[in-house]
Amino acid sequence: MDFDFTDDQEQLRDAVGKWVAKAYDFERRRGIAKAGGFSREAYGQLAELGLSGLYIAEGDGGMGMGPVEGMVVMEELGRGIVLEPLAQTLIAGAVLSGYASADAKAAWLPKIAGGEALVVLASQERAARYQLDVCEAKATAAGAGWTLTATKSIVPAGDMADAFIVPAQVQGKIALFLVGRTAQGVTTHGYGTQDGGRAADVMLKDAPATLITLDGLTALEHATDIGIAATCAEAVGVMDKTLAITVEYMNVRKQFGVVISSFQALRHRVADMKMQLELARSMSYYASLKLNAPAAERRAAMARAKYQLGVSMRFVGQQAVQLHGGIGVTDEYIVSHYFKRLTQMEMSFGDTLHHLGEVSSRMQDTAGVFA
Repeated sequence: MDFDFTDDQEQLRDAVGKWVAKAYDFERRRGIAKAGGFSREAYGQLAELGLSGLYIAEGDGGMGMGPVEGMVVMEELGRGIVLEPLAQTLIAGAVLSGYASADAKAAWLPKIAGGEALVVLASQERAARYQLDVCEAKATAAGAGWTLTATKSIVPAGDMADAFIVPAQVQGKIALFLVGRTAQGVTTHGYGTQDGGRAADVMLKDAPATLITLDGLTALEHATDIGIAATCAEAVGVMDKTLAITVEYMNVRKQFGVVISSFQALRHRVADMKMQLELARSMSYYASLKLNAPAAERRAAMARAKYQLGVSMRFVGQQAVQLHGGIGVTDEYIVSHYFKRLTQMEMSFGDTLHHLGEVSSRMQDTAGVFA
């Protein structure tokens, strides 16, 4: 199979990589984290690169690109542990493009593509435990529209976003809705996350909403799978940079008068880190290439990929900290921030144990079919 990237994809990678290196260095990131974990200015710069319209058709103001381009972009953002939630924008662009009405597309897609509107997925509920079909939010028809009552947790940049994509129950089935943050009945409680980013709890009380689709579970699964693929790609970038920082440190740090990179036992640990990184990279490619597959095949692929990425993220992050010693957990040193990002991503869109269960369940179902 040919895994070579096209010239356009390499140019996209180069453009994003240069922006990260020049415009999003560690000091700027630290400042954004201290200011609350989200910068509208930095997000606007991503939009100027065209990244907010990556999954939006050219006719709606976007770039009309696909999963491989998304993977390339998220890898580069991962190397800079960028806090602004571009993965959420990819989800919003794809969901609205694929499931919303023509009016909703016309109202929101150009604004999302241009960076004027940040739309994020507000799907998590405390009792759900990553199960997408567990939803206590309620939607009620109100004239020609709808109202929603719900409480959603850990919504990325929830108190900074312009609108939310919200699943809610309609006559026993899950539908998907769009709710503006400034709409009546919407309140948010924002807070910093452990990796320096920002999230919020979002409370809706009879809040006016626009229906995206009544087949909400199908759309929500698709949205989650886009998020998983983006997280896998970002994690590869984070791990790649984590490994590079660790190797650089080992080539400088001396013990017993020699650099610690000369110790065979430590070299073996770095080799194991590299192996886990390459396993993760392969599964990230796999996830991105399966995003346009039929739903059952796509869902199984995402579970496999996220499981392997979870194992790799934990291993690479922990080894990096251990090889650095005490400095590896200090806030002043950059590798601790990469470790925190890996730790949080391991729990995003379902943690490792959840996806191990998903993989096992799907294997049992397949075994039953062929028994």
